[in-house]
Amino acid sequence: MAENRNEIKLKTGDMGEVQVADEVIAIIAGLAATEVEGVTSMYGNITKDLVSRLGIKNLSKGVRISVGEDSRVAVDLTLNIAYGYTIPDVSAKVQEKVRTAIENMTGLEVSGVNIRIAEVDMKQPV
Repeated sequence: MAENRNEIKLKTGDMGEVQVADEVIAIIAGLAATEVEGVTSMYGNITKDLVSRLGIKNLSKGVRISVGEDSRVAVDLTLNIAYGYTIPDVSAKVQEKVRTAIENMTGLEVSGVNIRIAEVDMKQPV
């Protein structure tokens, strides 16, 4: 049974076509975001420490990818942040890290990275 997912064409060349599923871009974004200090997890996901211990692969929760007609990617992230961190500072770092990760790994241009803070995690203070 085929999965219903969107794929984005990266390039077409002499050897064939390269496409990437939007789920892959969402995983790249989720991993990049959780590497930023102050981000405890993606909304609707368990923390990155538990993910690495259990080997859970669903790292795209809290991430939505949309591709415009110009093939530019927009990313919407919903994050949980640790208490004591400055939301605008952490958000700016996440935006830059996610943009850089997607552009470096896929060659796609990122039109924007929108951040929504869903929760302040009181268990992991500064």
